[in-house]
Amino acid sequence: MGFVQTIPIYLLYIGITLFILLSFEIGFRIGKHTPARSAKDGSGALGPMVGGVLGMLAFVLAFTFSMVASHHDHRKENVLDDANAINTAYLRADLVEEPHKTEIKRLLKEYVDVRLLREPDKESVEKLMTRSAELHNLIWAQALSASKETPGANIGLLIRSINNMFDMHEKRLTTAIRNRIPGRIWITLFIISSLTMITLGVQAGISRRRRLVAVIPLALAFAALATIIVDLDRPLGGVITVGQEAMIDLQGKMVQTGK
Repeated sequence: MGFVQTIPIYLLYIGITLFILLSFEIGFRIGKHTPARSAKDGSGALGPMVGGVLGMLAFVLAFTFSMVASHHDHRKENVLDDANAINTAYLRADLVEEPHKTEIKRLLKEYVDVRLLREPDKESVEKLMTRSAELHNLIWAQALSASKETPGANIGLLIRSINNMFDMHEKRLTTAIRNRIPGRIWITLFIISSLTMITLGVQAGISRRRRLVAVIPLALAFAALATIIVDLDRPLGGVITVGQEAMIDLQGKMVQTGK
């Protein structure tokens, strides 16, 4: 599904719409070439089948949307938790002596700046992740040096907050990059969508009426919902993004206190 994730969102919407209309047209042509007697005999049985595939499509759409919405909510919660963990470490840096205090605060400020950078391409994301890991090592080295020079309860509080910050980094990394909708679910969704529209097309072909007044709005609505699902599954480059207000507020506080 990597190719789908790189397509611009407006092209994806157009592509899904055309895919749905094409599936309907295939079904229409199949139904149109059905012999009249067979069509008359099968028209009554086709209605429940159409209702069944529509219900199946609705279930898969609801399941997929629920999954991606849950991932999106977790990402929003993690931003707040991450900002709180960094802020706690920043405040507890005052508990250690110089020069470790100033250096830890400086590194935490840079760490927040890195967290706020949003780069959708894979290469830039890898660079940001590498820099985050480097900052982790530098912050940890400062905390260890401070603990050797002035061991005590204060340094223990700082180390605990830094550990929580590292844990939040892994949690955000998992929810933002690794927790995605599996490719098999996407394939299943598009197969069921195609079969549903083909069945609707067959029903329309048997009656010899395309009913485009109803089909086109259905295709546009389905494409809109599918596009939203894909966009929510793009945490780094989607149109619908996770708000970074908590991290931005923290950045502003750090700038004010650092003056």
